Amino acid sequence: MLLPSIASFFLILVVRTCSSLDTITPYQNITDGETIVSENQKFELGFFSQGTSKNRYLGIWFKNTLPYPKVLWVANRETPLTNTSGIAIFDRRGILSIFNGRGTLIWSSNSSTSVTNVSPVAQLLDTGNLVIHKEGNTIWQTFDYPGDTFISGMKLGKNLITGREIYLTSWRSVDDPSPGEYTTGYLMVKGKYQQAYVRNNSVIKTRIGPYNGIEFAGQPNYKPNPVYSYKFDMIVNEKEMFFTYAFNSTTFLSTFIANPVGKLEILHLNLHNRIWMRDHTLSLDNCDNYGYCGPYGSCSSVTYPNCGCLKGFELKNPEQLSPENWTSGCRRSRALDCGPGEGFLKFSSMKLPDTQNAEFDDNMSLQECEVACNNNCSCIAYANPNIAPGGVGCLLWFGDLIDVQVYPLNEQDLYVRLAASELLGRVLKVAIKDHKSSNKKGSIELPLFSLPTISRATNNFSMHNKLGEGGFGPVYKGVLEEGQEIAVKRLSKSSRQGLDEFENEAICIAKLQHRNLVSLLGYCIQGDERMLIYEYMPNKILDQFIFDDLRKSSLDWPCRFHIVQGIAQGLLYLHQDSRLRVVHRDLKAGNILLDCDMNPKISDFGLARMFKEHESEANTKRVVGTLGYISPEYAVNGLFSVKSDIFSFGVLVLEIAWRLYKEGKSLNLIDASLGKSWSVSEVLRSIHVSLLCVQQRAEDRPNTRSVVRMLGGEGPLPSPKQPGFFIQGSEDNSNTKSSLPSSLNEVTISVIHGR
Repeated sequence: MLLPSIASFFLILVVRTCSSLDTITPYQNITDGETIVSENQKFELGFFSQGTSKNRYLGIWFKNTLPYPKVLWVANRETPLTNTSGIAIFDRRGILSIFNGRGTLIWSSNSSTSVTNVSPVAQLLDTGNLVIHKEGNTIWQTFDYPGDTFISGMKLGKNLITGREIYLTSWRSVDDPSPGEYTTGYLMVKGKYQQAYVRNNSVIKTRIGPYNGIEFAGQPNYKPNPVYSYKFDMIVNEKEMFFTYAFNSTTFLSTFIANPVGKLEILHLNLHNRIWMRDHTLSLDNCDNYGYCGPYGSCSSVTYPNCGCLKGFELKNPEQLSPENWTSGCRRSRALDCGPGEGFLKFSSMKLPDTQNAEFDDNMSLQECEVACNNNCSCIAYANPNIAPGGVGCLLWFGDLIDVQVYPLNEQDLYVRLAASELLGRVLKVAIKDHKSSNKKGSIELPLFSLPTISRATNNFSMHNKLGEGGFGPVYKGVLEEGQEIAVKRLSKSSRQGLDEFENEAICIAKLQHRNLVSLLGYCIQGDERMLIYEYMPNKILDQFIFDDLRKSSLDWPCRFHIVQGIAQGLLYLHQDSRLRVVHRDLKAGNILLDCDMNPKISDFGLARMFKEHESEANTKRVVGTLGYISPEYAVNGLFSVKSDIFSFGVLVLEIAWRLYKEGKSLNLIDASLGKSWSVSEVLRSIHVSLLCVQQRAEDRPNTRSVVRMLGGEGPLPSPKQPGFFIQGSEDNSNTKSSLPSSLNEVTISVIHGR
């Protein structure tokens, strides 16, 4: 609200006060120029004019405040007096009336009581409320008929007996207190959940809330001053539903004001210097505009454009999209069919959607709420709106989700129903570039396994069935009822890798089919459980052979060379021959599985990245992988490409030994456990190729096809240059201990495992 000067804002001349400071008795009239004052001297009642207007109104205002004496309540908002000849009369029936100079009634409180020997009294209380009461019973009060201002002790809501709603109505302008275009009220309907709206006539402009058990959500930037506190309360019973608040401060008064331009302001009055301060204003930005991002759209004030689709949804009319126009919103990427596997995706730190199309039960726990929504195919989403300690309650949505907003510091979670496939995050519908045709969307169907099926197959995830554990979580051996052996990779709730890696692995492996890549058989999603189902590898992982003194002797040279060539063939498929160009980013012995015939299978695609046809490298600020296998350009600059995998391949095959190569002692690398099974030419060639793969500069490393050819004995072998991360020795006459860079560009290793 604009701040006119005090001289032009308020034109009251006090001639005399009524016989009692704060009380009017029957037949005590208030003429223009007379006032009554509350006992605490904070509020005053009388006639006033506003700003440059000559119209006169009977009202209540905050006494002696700067820069203007804010009006709390106006009686004759719609029927102003045109001069100072008006008079307010309080009669014996308990009715307060305003007459103009000609004796015409222009406003009445419409309060009435039977005439007895006890007369009613009108009293201006210390709260700012003008109350007409008789024998201790309230007949009428101004707090039941608010104007544009809401203060402590008032209530906004609905009388369920009479149907009358109590809400704020803005002034027409700063000089005109007649009802304006904007109202601020609360959704108060039985079975519905409480929230507030600012409306422009009948159109919702801003939604405040819903109520979260402590306060109305929707004000993420509002941080109350620590010297005072609010206590909000929601009262719901058979007679009425209303919202009220208490303001605990001896230094300030608090007001909420619906101003003439459609904003809700929070003002504070400093009681020591009587100065008004604006504390907060709503709306602040685009995200406060109701439904700004349309159905299933999510608004964030910290991004541009502000709008995006909730996960599992896509733009409804992308051709009509502009950063400032998302009103058409989003639609589901995959339709619901109420079949098995449908579930709920959790969205955290949210302003919950509009509750007009939601139902509320205040006795249900979050778990019961999920069951109720899951059992009703029409239920779109659910949430517990009550964040108060021990707060329970269940909101179930049965229509489009409107006016969703992301709040970084908000504590409310929203669970949205998605098709089984969408819970994998685009596994069944991934935008890819098909090398054989123009741009298309590919899709792939993955079998869905139920949780009881997987639980039975793994003996309820018995420790005896556990094969191992990685960053993703534990892996269990299982046997399906038809006898097929499986490996179940179960996402751990404490995993450093989360849903993104889960989705990434499913997307990559579901799209790729090669004899040297592990096969994904299906998935299981239920509640918080996320599992990937793979073919079982009887010989487990390569890591357990080459680094185990007892088992490494079982790998003779032909077997090892076969494994090396198989890994190279798998990489060739990933890098060049598949319709997706994939960089694995975590190639190591621990991610190579061995089947019953010791055929290698590259696994664990949680960190993999897919490249478009024209892309050759990418950059990231989050370096992931296993320390020792990460290429120099990736560790230092965040650059990764197929050459990053080539480096890891070289490390995997060789476990670097540059000094022996320079001294012509490469055969000293041969493990004694190999006996006489090895071929000198194959060993020397493998070592040489490995050293070519781990060269410092990415451009010096061979591509995958060249690696495969050189291992097969085709073509000459160029001389390798110094490998990356080579640890120099004393013979180099250098005090440098290592060429390992140390976060030169503040890039860090996000996922580190020792080799």
